Amino acid sequence: MAQIGDDVFFASLSQLQDGIRTRKFSCVELTRAWCDRLERYGPRFNALALLLREEAMRQAHDADGYFLRDRVRSPLQGIPYAVKDLVAVTRHPTTWGAKPFAGQVFDEDATVVKRIAKSGGVLIGKLSMVELAGGGGYLFPAASLQGPGLNPWDRSRWSGGSSSGSGSAVAAGLVPFALGSETSGSILTPSAYCGVTGLRPTYGLVSRAGCMALSWTLDKIGPMARTAEDCALVLAAISGGDSEDPGSANKRFIYAPQFVPPVKELRIGYNPTDFTEGCTPETRPEFAKALDAFRSLGVKMIETKLPDFPYGPMVSTIISAEMGSIFEDLVESGKVDELADKRQIAGIKTSQEVLAKDYLRAMRIRRLVQQSFAKMFLDFEMFLSPARNSIASKLSDPLNRPGPASSPIIPAGNLAGIPALCFPCGFAEGLPIGFALAGPPFTENKLVGVGKAFQSATDWHKRRPPLG
Repeated sequence: MAQIGDDVFFASLSQLQDGIRTRKFSCVELTRAWCDRLERYGPRFNALALLLREEAMRQAHDADGYFLRDRVRSPLQGIPYAVKDLVAVTRHPTTWGAKPFAGQVFDEDATVVKRIAKSGGVLIGKLSMVELAGGGGYLFPAASLQGPGLNPWDRSRWSGGSSSGSGSAVAAGLVPFALGSETSGSILTPSAYCGVTGLRPTYGLVSRAGCMALSWTLDKIGPMARTAEDCALVLAAISGGDSEDPGSANKRFIYAPQFVPPVKELRIGYNPTDFTEGCTPETRPEFAKALDAFRSLGVKMIETKLPDFPYGPMVSTIISAEMGSIFEDLVESGKVDELADKRQIAGIKTSQEVLAKDYLRAMRIRRLVQQSFAKMFLDFEMFLSPARNSIASKLSDPLNRPGPASSPIIPAGNLAGIPALCFPCGFAEGLPIGFALAGPPFTENKLVGVGKAFQSATDWHKRRPPLG
């Protein structure tokens, strides 16, 4: 039996694939080791919602058969992974992180699960999340069926919402990659707080069929992994049109690094104040160092700022209106009162009262946002900002605590439906910080190209948290 060491648990997808091909370990051995690790450490970070060992071992055995016959379907073949617990897995609970849905079971896999299965990936578990993906707003990280997501770098800190389990599990080396979801920050936030790489795809690029809806016009499913390239490999497997998702863009992502322009030919917009006044004091010197490292790639940095719109209120109005319809039955049944966070309960109830005129006004202004972003990206290819303007918050801190106004890239980017890559860029007080790099719709290859160049020149994404 192969010895699976710690280096394997923090390896990239290409390194894992090489290990399988060269017979350093089999898919079965690899899957057993990852299942053991997820089962052992997942509860330590409140990250594990459900272990799928039995099915995973069958899938791994099948993957070994393909390798023995030299039939390799994709870079994900034989690689274990896990999904946020709003992604349906046949005949197993999909709880949406919330007590009212603890026994909910679907009879069909989500499209993203089907697509990774077709690529040969091995599903080993479901990961915890903030209840109902944070719908209604919540005050404390404890708003989850498994308890607050604990940050592997410091378990007194939050791992970030709402894809808390996905962030913790990837950071701690419990899975090589995981699927998360983002409506307004739920991939970028845990990626930044936990020091992993996360890719929020262009709206409509990845099917949401079989995944919990929070906001039909904002929800996106995307990967969280060790590297930018790993995210690209996963995105290539899960993207594509789907008639079961009315928001599908009917486009597919093909990872093509050979067609990405050299980094030195790219123009990157940024607002200097995002990295100074827009950040908490402890992160400012670290972001300054990270910016120096980014400039050393040879990119042309252009000072600018995002178009001026009320991004936060617009996102709140759109989510509330759409969520009000989605969770109408939950409110009418009275089961909404079973949620863990009183503020969230009140927010979901209040969502039933959003006026149509307010929703339509927000949607009209949203179109102006999209037009403004399209115009902005005529001057440069991408926009760089802090993914979050602070280190991970303490579990005891309310999430509405005062602080400096951060870059609006999260609400703005989600309103515009554009992709963004979050990648580690340093540490402040021993906790990770991350960059967010956003681009026009369907420019994921360029984003990954820049992220890959940065990660080739730095080692922040290779750091490992202590598990003791």
